[in-house]
Amino acid sequence: MVLFNGGSLYIDDGRPAPALIGRTLRNLADVAPTVFFNVPAGYSLLLPLLTSDPGLARNFFRELRVVFYAGAALPQPIWDGLLDLAGATAGHPVAVTTSWGATETAPAATSAHFPSGRSDCIGVPLPGVEIKLAPVGAKQEIRVRGPNVTPGYYARPELTQAAFDDEGFYRTGDAAELIDPSLPDWGLRFTGRMAEDFKLATGTWVNVAAVKSALLSACGGILQDCVIAGHDREYVSAMAWLNPLTAGQLAGGQIPADGSRPGLAGDPRVRAYLAGCLAALNQGAGSSRRVARLMLLSDPPQLDAGEITDKGYLNQRACLDRRAADVAALYAPAGHPRVVLPAAAGQPGRTVAGQPGPG
Repeated sequence: MVLFNGGSLYIDDGRPAPALIGRTLRNLADVAPTVFFNVPAGYSLLLPLLTSDPGLARNFFRELRVVFYAGAALPQPIWDGLLDLAGATAGHPVAVTTSWGATETAPAATSAHFPSGRSDCIGVPLPGVEIKLAPVGAKQEIRVRGPNVTPGYYARPELTQAAFDDEGFYRTGDAAELIDPSLPDWGLRFTGRMAEDFKLATGTWVNVAAVKSALLSACGGILQDCVIAGHDREYVSAMAWLNPLTAGQLAGGQIPADGSRPGLAGDPRVRAYLAGCLAALNQGAGSSRRVARLMLLSDPPQLDAGEITDKGYLNQRACLDRRAADVAALYAPAGHPRVVLPAAAGQPGRTVAGQPGPG
């Protein structure tokens, strides 16, 4: 894209993590981009920093035309916050958008080239690309056919055969659905990885992507990311990492430039706020959409352990496997001091260590 348009490419040596986000801030002070690429976790850290530093925000949006994210769904509050800040700072239109695809589709297959107002919209097929939604269980797998799709895997005919259906569409393993079946031009909505979903002990299917998106949105940016647990359990729970900038603002006090703030997971204001968010999320929700417990993690996800993919998003299965002890503690009858339960009716919020079941 940069070469085709005769542009300049700047590679940020920061990362979407509290210890390294400072490098990104220094780079943004030097370079005013026209197109900015990041993963959702990066925007969740960046947004409160831009909001609290008008000078940095003005420089960031000065030449910016497109904010692009990929690799995972962007929580709607982050989407809205970026557009609000752009409207207050840029003085010109700024699009927040995404696309969808895979390495095997070189890499894009769809593009949200129009204003949708939705952070989960992955757009419509690119010219020459065909998309098929194939029913698989309760979901629809998004499959791709077109000149951008690989003909197969080198010297692995068995993998190639398994990767394509009988009509020549590449099986992506991702799920999607039309935002409005009567208006296909409104585009597709990403509904998660097929393999991430699981059943509760009751046999009820849990749509991991939907629960994760709802939880992150309900918590208003205080969580940087989360993984959903509950396979063969009685109820859905989650493990999450705090956004130290947003959580630090809620807890009060001076926030270091790198965003670090030890002890935030134990701050009563943070925990009470999260308890209230869980209560609001769960109100009227069925068992597959309720988050009965939330464990706050301090150890960040590790790239070397496979918890973060090379595209910068969380590997749900790898996180659950590596943190099996945390999952066990999350469901322990005796409870755990890092677990937040939904606030009881009429209470602003509560956190419990030692309660035997979901709040």
